[in-house]
Amino acid sequence: MRLLLVEDDELIGDGIHVGLTELGFTVDWFTDGLLGQQAINSAPYDAVILDLSLPHVDGLNIIKHWRQQKIDTPVLILTARDALKERINGIQFGADDYLCKPFALEEVAVRLQALIRRRHGHLSSVIKYKDLVLDTANYTVTKGGETVVLTSRELKLLELFLLSQNRVLNKTFIQEKLYSWSDDVSSNTVEVHIHNLRHKLGKELIRTIYGIGYALGDER
Repeated sequence: MRLLLVEDDELIGDGIHVGLTELGFTVDWFTDGLLGQQAINSAPYDAVILDLSLPHVDGLNIIKHWRQQKIDTPVLILTARDALKERINGIQFGADDYLCKPFALEEVAVRLQALIRRRHGHLSSVIKYKDLVLDTANYTVTKGGETVVLTSRELKLLELFLLSQNRVLNKTFIQEKLYSWSDDVSSNTVEVHIHNLRHKLGKELIRTIYGIGYALGDER
């Protein structure tokens, strides 16, 4: 899943960026409030991690602007402003969650996963499709009760398809979900990941719609 991180503290931002990337997220990091505000339209982000004290534009004003523009991407505020009034304002301005510094990276990841799941209508960490089960709490996969080992990219691609069960996903969209601008991506990377998922989970899992993209499962 692809995240937008807006955090001007270099040490904190680098820790979040590196840590969440190691956990399998794709993260684009901005240190300037105005650039971060504009970046929301540049990629299909699944969630935002937003500091409040930012250069040029305050985080609360960023959220207000996004919500006025009908941008409904989930926002997790991550800030040192821990007063009750600040937390209330953050939620009232349109944030979906609020976490104060200092924080544990594991909690940030869990809260982000929950926000993304709820956006797609899943309340549980367990997502099922036929005899396939993905548990996003620990990123384990079973098929027919048997554990299947997937790479980090394969897990994220599988999660993307499971969260988009009624959609056709084109190659560009998939690539934008899995990779940031700084990643070096070859032209057949998406095809390779899909081939590997089919090999490990069954060729019927992902259907190719020629000239358009890919969809989960058999044609109805």
